[in-house]
Amino acid sequence: MEPNESLEGFYERNAPDNMGLLCLGTKGMGHFNVFSREHCSLLSPYSRRDYYKISLIIGKGKLHYADKWIQVDRPALMFSNPIVPYSWEADDEDQKGWFCLFTEEFLQNGSRLGNLQDSPLFKIGGTPIFFVEEEQQKLLSDMYIKMMTEIQSDYIHKYDMLRAYLYLMIHETMKMHPAESFEPYQNASQRIASLFMELLERQFPIDSPDAFLKLKTPNDYARSLSIHVNSLNRSVKEMTGKTTSQQITARIIQEAHALLKHTDWNIAEIAYGLGFEEPAYFTNYFKKQTGITPNALRMNLV
Repeated sequence: MEPNESLEGFYERNAPDNMGLLCLGTKGMGHFNVFSREHCSLLSPYSRRDYYKISLIIGKGKLHYADKWIQVDRPALMFSNPIVPYSWEADDEDQKGWFCLFTEEFLQNGSRLGNLQDSPLFKIGGTPIFFVEEEQQKLLSDMYIKMMTEIQSDYIHKYDMLRAYLYLMIHETMKMHPAESFEPYQNASQRIASLFMELLERQFPIDSPDAFLKLKTPNDYARSLSIHVNSLNRSVKEMTGKTTSQQITARIIQEAHALLKHTDWNIAEIAYGLGFEEPAYFTNYFKKQTGITPNALRMNLV
């Protein structure tokens, strides 16, 4: 395990090779995995998440979410999407429950569901915590136990079974009421600016021509952090001395330099990877910020 890495993070990073429990399925089916939360570290730091996640938390602690936090003092179900940063701070070592990780492709295989980030449970700006009663906890626990048994079985249709359990869990939760007792941080500006800078850095590096920049504007970042864009702009300016747009631009230009210098991608591939609809837009943008075109920079490096 890496320094300060949670057990959950370790599993997410290593499960495909070391745990033997990742459901790869056939092409287009997506990915799914399920784990126990026992022995998780007391502090789970913000980290990049490539999967949607549903956690049944049995144990006390604090969920830090954007510029808010909530005390979890009884069993709760938590829904996480790959964009919004969060962290779990346990109050004691008695942490139990389960969590499952899955991609949108896995859940939506063969279905007509809309974008998961637009759903009531996973939408950006929504409330990710649902406190559960004793009967609900038993029902959810049984589902996780069945998923852990099913994922290790040889049943030819086990992926359909796992998907069915996910659907059932989601629909059962939609009957519940989300938590409403989030508390704001006193040093909100510092925290918002810090979360923005971390979220900005998460978008990089662009390590494949098939990858692309998902968050491009201050509004995109504000939406991901569940705050108003004016609050984001004010906090970033106050804490860094630069506007949100200036920070985004500086990081895009830094990445553009790296791609031009260290890859053999053509200008169009770099432009699309950095979120530009047309290569010409990228060329004009880069020249405006640096005084030189991407091609001229690349030729000068040769």
